[in-house]
Amino acid sequence: MLLRDLHGWLDGCLEPWRYKDYAPNGLQVEGRSEVRKVVTGVTASQALIDAAAERGADAILVHHGYFWKGEDASIRGMKKRRVASLLRNDISLLAYHLPLDGHLELGNNAQLGKLLGLAVAGQSGEQNLLWHGEWNAGGDAAALAAHVSDALGRSAQLLGRVDKPVRRVAWCTGGAQGFFSDAIALGVDVFITGEASEQNYHMAMESDVAFIAAGHHATERFGIKALGEHLAQVSGINVEFIDVFNPV
Repeated sequence: MLLRDLHGWLDGCLEPWRYKDYAPNGLQVEGRSEVRKVVTGVTASQALIDAAAERGADAILVHHGYFWKGEDASIRGMKKRRVASLLRNDISLLAYHLPLDGHLELGNNAQLGKLLGLAVAGQSGEQNLLWHGEWNAGGDAAALAAHVSDALGRSAQLLGRVDKPVRRVAWCTGGAQGFFSDAIALGVDVFITGEASEQNYHMAMESDVAFIAAGHHATERFGIKALGEHLAQVSGINVEFIDVFNPV
């Protein structure tokens, strides 16, 4: 598969032009023109680049790439070493941030909802990135937090009433703790995201809406994995997901 065709297919699938994002979506670093093997992962860390090079990958496809708004544009230090590794091995880097969060089937929110068995009711909030629906298994916030922990293989942090009865749930993967107010306004019982900020504890206690922080990395593994599997299915290209450990 040619790199330009891979890039075009990904853009067509994820429609990055629909999102106002914090980093460029698509091809960030250009490598060899023909792609036979793709490695997918959450973040384009040095560990993922090294693993991709060891496997003879032609391209890396991630959720968290480079060149974020507000960061130093200089190519030095850690960034220099990462980019140098890509160029030395002639490996392309493709990254999709919010488009991968929001995709209705392959996205992080869609895949987390599917994994947790949440019945999707709709999307709202900024760029429709806040999802909401129902948890029909029954139980309280502590039971849902335990379910989330089991599903993700990571201990989730629960803020607010542990005995809060749960039916309606809102969620957004990653660092979406700023969406908590929007979730409260929806009238849900629990909000699930990756990270928690100091004020989220007080908001949970005073609003009587529980807050589950399940890990930024942990909640965002499933979209990029699903995207890679879909790419392999439709193109026949060799795709391998590598889950580089990150406890955050």
